[in-house]
Amino acid sequence: MTDKQLYTEWCKTQDDMPVFMQPWWLDAVCAGKEWDVMLFRDESASLSDDTAPSAETAETTEIAPTPAAPSSEVQTIVAAMPYLLRKRLWMKYILMPQQTQLGGVWITTDKRDDVELQKRIADEIAENLCNMKLSYYYQQFPINSPLPLLLKERGFRLKSRITYRLEDLQDLDSVMSNFSKNKRRQLQKALTLSVDDNMEAEEFYRFHLSCLKEQGKEISYTREFFLVLYLKASRLSQCRILRIKTANGDTAAAAFLVWDSKSLYYLIPCYSPAFKDSGASALLVWEAIKLARQLSLQFDFEGSMIRGVANHYKQFGSQPFNYYGVRKSFNPLFSLYIRIAERH
Repeated sequence: MTDKQLYTEWCKTQDDMPVFMQPWWLDAVCAGKEWDVMLFRDESASLSDDTAPSAETAETTEIAPTPAAPSSEVQTIVAAMPYLLRKRLWMKYILMPQQTQLGGVWITTDKRDDVELQKRIADEIAENLCNMKLSYYYQQFPINSPLPLLLKERGFRLKSRITYRLEDLQDLDSVMSNFSKNKRRQLQKALTLSVDDNMEAEEFYRFHLSCLKEQGKEISYTREFFLVLYLKASRLSQCRILRIKTANGDTAAAAFLVWDSKSLYYLIPCYSPAFKDSGASALLVWEAIKLARQLSLQFDFEGSMIRGVANHYKQFGSQPFNYYGVRKSFNPLFSLYIRIAERH
């Protein structure tokens, strides 16, 4: 099997892996582009076959069907780093895919406290990236990953990032009690609004486009990109579009939500400036929180480094969680290009 095929099989054993690192997600957000994966192995991690039932036991005991065990090759994988590889002229570079909060290295649960393994992984990353003859590298690592600080020791630069979360949603009254007075006041104003989840993907994209146009802004992803992502996520029942409507039936706000086994992500929210004083933005967040509670998940605002947006999220009683972007420039000219692009 190829490394990507092995990674796909290995991911099936990683119950807590973020949605942003799962193969189907990468297939969607990298459609038309090239993504691959670095695998990190520990040969001693392969399970022995002595747990398999003997022929005698199998003949005398009824055994319930169980999923096929991972192959020995998959069992040796202890960590993996999926990545999007881009090319421009003679330059190759690794960047985060669109609408993708996390990437970097995912380490299997039973190896996350193995300091020596972490150092070996950091060494392999540094060596492999150098051998790839990249011009530039940038990925955002999972929260609490030990790898960014180890990579900093090996010449990489770190960029601190923040996402905001509500972890305990068991008592929604308690959750709302932590909302700011302003957000509770906005929810009172939104009593005449309604919510539904029957907005089509095409309609959502057009609505987001029109909201940004009213603000003099441009959308950052294409229609085709969103339709592919929505199709793949909906087939796995890992997404929903929530819409807030006025009494007249106008769409005031909408959000595209995705989730994994731990978190629901407030991935793409959009609000019509025409209804900015209606309370629709607060109601949209509240309905998304209620859905996360229904699914027994925590709620992740999917981060924002924009001060105004971050302040909006903090007013819902969310807590900040730090994670790191890790970068390294192998080509000064390309590094300059990236800095210019980030300013625009």
